[in-house]
Amino acid sequence: MERVVAYIDGYNLYYGLREKGWKRFYWLNLQRMIQHLLKPSQVLVCVKYFTSIVKRPDDKRRRQQVYLEALGTLTDLKIFYGHFISDTVTCHSCGHQYETHHEKMTDVNIAVELMTDAFKDSFDVAFLVSGDSDLVGLLHSIRNLFPRKRVVVAFPPRRTSSALKREADAYIYIGRNVLSKSIFPDEVIKPDGYVLRRPDSWR
Repeated sequence: MERVVAYIDGYNLYYGLREKGWKRFYWLNLQRMIQHLLKPSQVLVCVKYFTSIVKRPDDKRRRQQVYLEALGTLTDLKIFYGHFISDTVTCHSCGHQYETHHEKMTDVNIAVELMTDAFKDSFDVAFLVSGDSDLVGLLHSIRNLFPRKRVVVAFPPRRTSSALKREADAYIYIGRNVLSKSIFPDEVIKPDGYVLRRPDSWR
């Protein structure tokens, strides 16, 4: 059996779902999603999820926290956190200033984990869930340093990259069929008995 470790770019997946208007798929069991992508000859070793904590608005932060706690009930799933930085942007036309936020460190965290796991021989096949072309260099290095290991890119909805396609050993698209089979139940029970409920706006 081929050992698979999955590396999920959380915001790349989220924004793809948002662009499709698929809010009902925000309540996604990532472990189950990856399992639906495996071949019969493959076994899932671990899922690694990369994200950053939303600071505001409060309702969005609360929804994210509930989801992260739901993910925390899954075995063999690890969450890695980056952070947001704020920038003040001035409109050239009217002079109005507003604040924007940019997520940082996800690409670096993915690269560090995937490369470390390759050196440790933790996988035979890496599944990279992202359409971010900034990760092309990582795939190129893995191919050169570990020619026996394979990287499969799984593109989220509305996310693709011709550069990643060229560098990956294979690529697939995550579609509605896989997503619809990978949703958490409306209520997820934590080990301490606390019940996590799917946000109403995600139905």
